Amino acid sequence: MKKALPDNIKIIQVPCTGRIETLHLLKPFEEGADGVYVAGCQEDSCQYISGITKAAKRVKQVKGILEGLSIEPERIDVFHMSAGKGQEFVDVADQMVSTVKKLGPILTA
Repeated sequence: MKKALPDNIKIIQVPCTGRIETLHLLKPFEEGADGVYVAGCQEDSCQYISGITKAAKRVKQVKGILEGLSIEPERIDVFHMSAGKGQEFVDVADQMVSTVKKLGPILTA
């Protein structure tokens, strides 16, 4: 039996994860999200050659920014997966939701 995508996941499609800028990754937190993840192609099958690598570097940068703000860096992550593996996409969503639930909501002052 296949699982469905969690209801609290908002999907934003982009032509390539390499087009995602640091500000795009920070904006959901600013708007109240407790977690963000980037799901992109595998490094060896990137149509744009280095898109997912660029995205991974930006996610790493955002992790550092979050740490500087005393926010757990585990609230953002990047996952490499094949486009034909829809169930893997759902599994990653479940994994991220579980991680964020364990961390709890981001407390703002």
